[in-house]
Amino acid sequence: MRYLRFCTDRDETFFGRLDEEDPKKIIVLSGDFLDGAGDTGLTVPIKNVRILPPVKPSKIIAVGLNYYDHIKEFGDRPVPENPTLFSKMPHTVIGHTDAIISHPFSSRIDFEGELAIVISKHCKDVKAENAAEYIFGVTCLNDVTARDLQRADGQWTRGKNLETFCPIGPYVATGLDINNLHIQSRLNGKIMQDSSTSLMINSPARLIEFISQSFPLEKGDIISTGTPKGVGPMVRGDIVEIEIEGVGTLANIMK
Repeated sequence: MRYLRFCTDRDETFFGRLDEEDPKKIIVLSGDFLDGAGDTGLTVPIKNVRILPPVKPSKIIAVGLNYYDHIKEFGDRPVPENPTLFSKMPHTVIGHTDAIISHPFSSRIDFEGELAIVISKHCKDVKAENAAEYIFGVTCLNDVTARDLQRADGQWTRGKNLETFCPIGPYVATGLDINNLHIQSRLNGKIMQDSSTSLMINSPARLIEFISQSFPLEKGDIISTGTPKGVGPMVRGDIVEIEIEGVGTLANIMK
C-alpha cells in the first residue's frame, strides 16, 4: 500500500492511502496511518489536494558513503568500516512539489536521491534480524546539500541543514523488498542517477542495528540510506525528480 498525508483547500490535514485500482483517488483514513487508522469509506480525487510530507519526523538520520560507486565519485577514499552518519533537522523537511530554496551564501547546491526508511515504533538496540519489525515502510528523499559549505566546514551539519533541504514523499510504501528497488534521479528530465538499493554497502537492517545502538528511534523518524553515484548541482528553475520502484516520484523545483 501507499500512504500519504494531504490537505484540502480549507487547509484541513488528512491521512489517506492511494486506491491502487484507481491511483487518481485517495481513500481517506480515520487518522494517522502510523497508528493503524482504518478506511473511512470516503474518497477524494488526488488532483484536488495538496500532498504534504507523509510524516513529521522528530529526527532524520542520514547515511553517507553507502554505495561503492558514490565513494569513487568523490575521489579515492577507503570504504568506511562503519556507516557514516549525519543528521538533517526537522525544519529542512518539505513535501512533493514544494520548492527547494536557493541560498545566496552557497554557490553549489546538489541533489542526492535516496531511499528513506520510516520507523514504525520506538526502538533501541535492535538486532539486524529483527529490524523489519520496526520498519513501517519507505519513501523517497532528496538529501539536498550545499556542497561548497560542506567542503569549507570539513563536516556536514551546515551544508545539509539549510531550510527546504530535505524533500520527502510523496508516499510511504509498504510491502516492498527494500533491499532490491530501482532508484533513479532526473534533472529536468535527464537521468542523472540510475541504481538499485541492492548495491548498498550497509543494508537497511544493518543501518537500523547500528543506529539504534547509539540512540533511540521513534515512530515516524526517518533513516535515509545514502545515495548512489550521479549527484550534481541544481540551479534556479531546475526540476529534480527522485523515483523509487513501488513508491512513486518525488518532484521539486529549485527557486
